[in-house]
Amino acid sequence: MVATRLKYFFFLIGLVVMHNGFGQRHLFTEVNARSQKVYVNEPAEISLSVYTSTWFTKGLDIPNIKIEGAFTVMFRSLSVSKNINGQNYAGVQFIYQVFPYQEEDVEFPAMTIEVETPDDGGYEAKTRTVKSKAMKIKVKPIPPNFDKKDWLVTPSLLVKDQWQGDLKNVKVGDVLDRKIYRKAETTVAELIPPIVWDTISGVSFYPERAIVNNNKTKTTFNADRTDAMRYLFEREGEVIIPEMTLFWWNAQRKKIYKKTLPEIVVNVQPNPDLGMLASIKDSLAAIEATTEVHSQDDAKKSFSFLGLNWWQLLLLIIALGYATPRLYGLLKKWIVASKEKRAAYLNSELHFFRLFLASLNKSETERMNAFYRWVDCFESSNPSYEGFLKTVEIHESNFSLSKSEWKKRRKFFLEGNKLNREVWINP
Repeated sequence: MVATRLKYFFFLIGLVVMHNGFGQRHLFTEVNARSQKVYVNEPAEISLSVYTSTWFTKGLDIPNIKIEGAFTVMFRSLSVSKNINGQNYAGVQFIYQVFPYQEEDVEFPAMTIEVETPDDGGYEAKTRTVKSKAMKIKVKPIPPNFDKKDWLVTPSLLVKDQWQGDLKNVKVGDVLDRKIYRKAETTVAELIPPIVWDTISGVSFYPERAIVNNNKTKTTFNADRTDAMRYLFEREGEVIIPEMTLFWWNAQRKKIYKKTLPEIVVNVQPNPDLGMLASIKDSLAAIEATTEVHSQDDAKKSFSFLGLNWWQLLLLIIALGYATPRLYGLLKKWIVASKEKRAAYLNSELHFFRLFLASLNKSETERMNAFYRWVDCFESSNPSYEGFLKTVEIHESNFSLSKSEWKKRRKFFLEGNKLNREVWINP
């Protein structure tokens, strides 16, 4: 009695195992992290791998990943393999960069992934789902000796300070443009802090819109940001543009690095035409207001169509409305000219010669018909087959010549009759 019950129990267990994917034992996932403890804005590299003991019959369907409190970038994917107890497994690995942007721990989520793969020993593809585990990422706070507004995590930072204008020849009312370019490794542009500009007595500031880019290759990624400012010099005398120090944190070395842009002394000369100063300020203020509007639009994910915002699209519509009648006229002329050219070609000697060449591998009747139709295109005193053969020095009444030889004979005939081969000859 006991033995019978045990058999029945194990039979039920077997049914449960089969129902829950006994045929999927050759599939499994792994989630690994290069580091599960990172600073704010430091990328945590997470790899999600899916393995099979057979093969994948189509690409894996990986869902989008959103993590609260972090930017997530799918860096790259690659083929991998693994040997477990003498069994080889083929796999696909997806590498993510997770950038926590606040001092709170985040979680790389568990995922359900759809795959197609045969059973062990089989060949027929079957659609299955496999699940991955979640992974906690601990976020370390910004070190106490680092100003939060300057916080940037990167192993290296390239800085370029560029001025447009002559710093040695400045008058009251002159405007100089300054651009500070920064390129940071292993980060994203959203995490490069904006430049903090110092106020200067006698100088008005008009910021321009920052330019940011995220760049990625097969093995590395980086970001760059360009901050720009217009300086309007409003009074004469010595103006000191103070030095600027840019900091960044090297997480691997746990060390602060800095780059200092030296101070600049500008001797502002008097300007007899001070009436223009108010006009310049008004113009720069209008530009600044436009820049702020665009920045607000970006923050709100403003309207975009084919990569154009609303005002760019409006300008395009106006330009197309102005140009459409002219474009239509040009297009109509081109269509008419193309049709005339095509019609001329279909009645040309060149067209019938090409048809003749195409008939060389066909029956004798087709060859003869194509040949006579071609010969009829020439204004010659020898329109007959034999006469034309004599003219082009073909002494046998057959078509054993190659296409290249026929082309040479045609060329000889056209030149011998002083015919312009650049112009189609119509019957």
